[in-house]
Amino acid sequence: MKKTFSLQLSPEEAYDEANFKRSVLKKAGLRVDTPYTFARQTRRSIDARGRKVLVNVEAELFINESPGSLLDHFPEYKNVSQSSPLLIVGAGPAGLFAALRAIELGIKPIVIERGKDVRARRRDLAAINKEGIVNPDSNYCFGEGGAGTYSDGKLYTRSKKRGDIRRIMEILVAHGATEEILVDAHPHIGTNKLPVLVAKLRESILDAGGEILFETRVEDLILEENEIKGVITHTGEKIKGIGVILATGHSARDIFHLLHHRKVLIEAKPFALGVRIEHSQNLIDRIQYHCEIDRGPYLPASAYSLVQQTDYQGKQRGVFSFCMCPGGFIVPAATSPGELVVNGMSPSRRDSKFANSGMVVSVELEDLPQFQKYGPLAAMHFQAEVEKKAWEMGGKTQVAPAQRMVDFVNRKVSSSLLDTSYQPGLESVEMREVLPDFISARMAMAFKAFGQKMKGYLTNEAQLIGVESRTSSPVRIPRDKESFEHPQIKRLFPCGEGAGYAGGIVSAAMDGERCAEKLIEMYVKR
Repeated sequence: MKKTFSLQLSPEEAYDEANFKRSVLKKAGLRVDTPYTFARQTRRSIDARGRKVLVNVEAELFINESPGSLLDHFPEYKNVSQSSPLLIVGAGPAGLFAALRAIELGIKPIVIERGKDVRARRRDLAAINKEGIVNPDSNYCFGEGGAGTYSDGKLYTRSKKRGDIRRIMEILVAHGATEEILVDAHPHIGTNKLPVLVAKLRESILDAGGEILFETRVEDLILEENEIKGVITHTGEKIKGIGVILATGHSARDIFHLLHHRKVLIEAKPFALGVRIEHSQNLIDRIQYHCEIDRGPYLPASAYSLVQQTDYQGKQRGVFSFCMCPGGFIVPAATSPGELVVNGMSPSRRDSKFANSGMVVSVELEDLPQFQKYGPLAAMHFQAEVEKKAWEMGGKTQVAPAQRMVDFVNRKVSSSLLDTSYQPGLESVEMREVLPDFISARMAMAFKAFGQKMKGYLTNEAQLIGVESRTSSPVRIPRDKESFEHPQIKRLFPCGEGAGYAGGIVSAAMDGERCAEKLIEMYVKR
């Protein structure tokens, strides 16, 4: 027999297995020592609005019955080695899930990835962290798993398609993620566990007869009469297929240049730009959990989400937190020499003493009049110019420009900086010399408002580290709303973050699946 319950528990009851079972049995009116019972959580969220932190839990109690698996979807990948090939450019979440979906539908994927496999990629990450050496084909953005591999592995999304989201989550669980991601309201995997999971996704593709070509950069398209037949790699090899899913991520500027050069329709797109803000995790915990000393042994590291509308020179723009990483690290995310970009990530335990978040300002195309000469690449050139300035201000290495938070608001260069999780190091600068006026002025306004919303957030015990500029793609590759096909080039299916249609691991994975389905539906005869 199975019973379901909605419970409001203390952290000790929700996060300790024995305490949790006792709470469920008590709710069911059963003795704590009732035999042949099994309790599990199916949904969990923290409510920290009151002075006392509570955890809302949806639970199942099984009495004299096996609980079975939480998984509804067990993927089956039949052998497709002799099937028609479908080309997928990019092995991030969009590309990998497009490949897996193609296999489920009986089509052979050939995934073309400019970067290295997840294990070999580590050496290049060490080089950028310790020596400031940027490999333009292998870094925190490029390589197996894309930018998501070395990230917090946050799995929440604004998408309303709950069934599709659950399917993605269950495929991740089937490849090594814990069932906790099916339970938590804000699930994450962790940068220490993602590489193993990504390697298992690769194994599924290869075991089913798909191909993955690492260290293979696409340098041209094979176009015939407004139809794409395949791609040409950096070695001159021509690879052809029934269609091309372009899932290259938000930082593949060479692909945007290539499309523009080949007169393939692309568009400039609004995005957001700012900095990473780093506090001590203990400070954020004390603000969010209303605790005097620390959060205790049961509660996870706390997160926050902030947004503020600002008016500057008569224009309204939002300032908002982005990709908040509790108990995390700030990392150098440049993809070319001569630029400085930062991003955040967290291990699964989120046990760093630092909390960091992107804090960014919405950038509309009308904010960039001097860049309009670049046409559809206008926002990308603006982005690149700010990144170059940050690199110069940091000393032309991967040392990042930084400033204490109150000092920034008060236009004062910080005489000293705080300890940081950012391994290449920091250089004290006036961040207004790095950021354009319309960005820095809005951020200063927003910080004052955030200090009112979260008492203690605006403090000189926090610092700005810049720049956070790869929030989303500054270019959109258009596609038909129904077919997902490029409106000008047949058999070309723009996909994921780089094309402007996703924002994170789950939404990119979902988009990859949909692109594979649409392409196969249109161009494979059944």
